[in-house]
Amino acid sequence: MRISVIGCGYLGAVHAASMAKLGHEVVAVDVDPVKIGQLAAGQAPFFEPGLPETLDEALASGRIEFTTDTARVAGARVHFLAVGTPQGPTGAADLTYVDAAVTDLLPHLAPGDLVVGKSTVPVGTAARLAERVREVQPEATLVWNPEFLREGFAVQDTVAPDRFVYGVPAGEVGARAVAVLDEVYAQALAAGTPRLVVDLPTSELVKISANAFLATKISFINAMAEIAEVAGADVTALADAIGHDDRIGRKFLNAGLGFGGGCLPKDIRAFQARADELGVGRSLGFLAEVDAINLRRRAHVVTLAGELLGGAVEGRRVAVLGLAFKPNSDDVRDSPALDIAARLVELGATVRAYDPAANRTAARVRPEVGTVDSAAEALRDADLVLVLTEWAEFRELDPRDVAELVAAPVVLDGRNCLDRDAWTAAGFTVRGMGR
Repeated sequence: MRISVIGCGYLGAVHAASMAKLGHEVVAVDVDPVKIGQLAAGQAPFFEPGLPETLDEALASGRIEFTTDTARVAGARVHFLAVGTPQGPTGAADLTYVDAAVTDLLPHLAPGDLVVGKSTVPVGTAARLAERVREVQPEATLVWNPEFLREGFAVQDTVAPDRFVYGVPAGEVGARAVAVLDEVYAQALAAGTPRLVVDLPTSELVKISANAFLATKISFINAMAEIAEVAGADVTALADAIGHDDRIGRKFLNAGLGFGGGCLPKDIRAFQARADELGVGRSLGFLAEVDAINLRRRAHVVTLAGELLGGAVEGRRVAVLGLAFKPNSDDVRDSPALDIAARLVELGATVRAYDPAANRTAARVRPEVGTVDSAAEALRDADLVLVLTEWAEFRELDPRDVAELVAAPVVLDGRNCLDRDAWTAAGFTVRGMGR
């Protein structure tokens, strides 16, 4: 099938390359000529495992074209909207890019075309956009097909997701749209991927509701960590115990710095803002505390660092291991790790930070945080070691080797990812989160 993808950011670039991998002919459009040039040359503009190989395969096949010319989408049967919805000044989602993408697409729609929203938008957006499509091309249909990508696993989650959700109109129009989407995703459906067909508002709520739940679960265990520290309990053992209850589960019950990235923080704030607009703000009032707990973790780590340094942060050497908001990513948007590093710099610490993928993106956002090219360079002569992103490289460090590099054997494990017994045996004072 010939399809188009409007927007070549994180979501769009992955989706376009993955669709070509599945055998479709793809034209991918973005307003940024630099980004288009990179992608056309086989260079991924961001770090995502598996994307360079998928991109190379797509380009070698001749099934993908990257362009800034929206007119090139004419003739495609399906048009995916994959542009960003950043947080606006009030916390609500900024739909500027979504509206602009639809405006640019409308002149090129033909009868029978399917416009498929992938972006995370406030509930009610799809109905508004569907009306715009009908006004210009009555025989085209807008549907919503939310994405569920996990950074670090985005290609896998596109090619073989854990479920598909189709938000479609009622009746024969919706049935035709379902048939077309089934053709797009034929390989994954044949492999047994579940597919749910729902109305437009439900489809818009799925991704943002899932993110709100995950954020709540993370903040819950971090609230328990606050209690565990005061009570002398171990939040990791607590999480293991309650995680055996299959109604709760162990996933996302890891106490630490809290969540970050480009989705969870902005999505829970946008969800609250939309609920307020709908007059049901009290229904999501709890998300304000979820957000507050999450942000509190960052200040707490800075406080713990000060305690471990004997109360004097200024002039002390601090090794920061990890700047991305999660491993296997170079994404530093709303990253707790980068925020903590910057706060320590503001307090006068000499910070040397290292991340296997995010040094460059971190330097663009917070240039005051000094980055180095290896963990060993960050660790040399450090008075305190902070592990802030749980990269395998950091989990697998030999504490005996680290002890020979640092000035003081003190480590703050911000992700509770280290082998505490091994580090203690190597002579380190180890402080975890809620432990």
